[in-house]
Amino acid sequence: MVTQTLYFSNPTYLKVKNNQLHIHIKTEVNEKEITRPIEDIGVVILDNNQITITHQAIRALQENKVVIISCGANRMPHSITLPIEGHTEQSERYKKQIAASVPLKKKLWQQTIEAKVYNQMRVLQKLGKPAKRLQVLLKRVQSGDPDNIEGQAAAYYWKTLIEDFKRDRYGEPPNNLLNYGYAIIRAMVARALVSSGLLPTLGIHHKNKYNAFCLADDIMEPYRPFMDLIVYNMFVNNKLESFLSTESKRHLLSIGEVDGKFGKRISPLMVGMSRTTSTLYQCISGEKRKIIYPKIE
Repeated sequence: MVTQTLYFSNPTYLKVKNNQLHIHIKTEVNEKEITRPIEDIGVVILDNNQITITHQAIRALQENKVVIISCGANRMPHSITLPIEGHTEQSERYKKQIAASVPLKKKLWQQTIEAKVYNQMRVLQKLGKPAKRLQVLLKRVQSGDPDNIEGQAAAYYWKTLIEDFKRDRYGEPPNNLLNYGYAIIRAMVARALVSSGLLPTLGIHHKNKYNAFCLADDIMEPYRPFMDLIVYNMFVNNKLESFLSTESKRHLLSIGEVDGKFGKRISPLMVGMSRTTSTLYQCISGEKRKIIYPKIE
């Protein structure tokens, strides 16, 4: 399965021609036309005010469960467009998701935090940084994470990963790199949830009434450390910018092609996300007891 992320930062005209996405791009030096098979696309990012996309193109993309991300005036992801119908058993799956018990959701959250802390530990280990504290915390995660091991692990992780760095959504770079990268992961996870017939709004832990993507915010947690590695490498190579360049964004968008270990299989993250969301539903329906999250090798 091929899943491409298409990023458009120049004036572009998008339409469907011969059952393919036909792309006409204007750059400062020339114009070019290219085509892409719609079935190979996972994400389309629109990051220019002079982009035109036909209704036929939108419909074709949505029918193939492509997530369309629109960027705002600050050139950061602003909105996500997803299909209403993502699975043939959608109504039945919604009912089971809504009926999920509190103990089950607490167990699933425990698995989620264990996977996240494990991947944070692997990030530090791969970079030759002390990670024993995370090994200890990993063993202490309980159902529902009542002791907030997630928060304790994050505090240690960030101060160990980057000296004198404070993870703050509105803080100094590389916070902006992380914000952009996490927004892309969030959209990819939302796409996978819809494809598995689940409502991205109904979380297993996140419950903010103003958040339309609570479940996506839950399930993306173990994926964050994969982005952290990308951003760390940009940081050590002095690729920090207060205003993200197109080159930096394209580098962050490579996250979907990064490999993770899903059970016994190695898969690109965007492909493997469907295994995560599929097993999430199977846990909700009682068919399985464990979500398959990616591990950093």
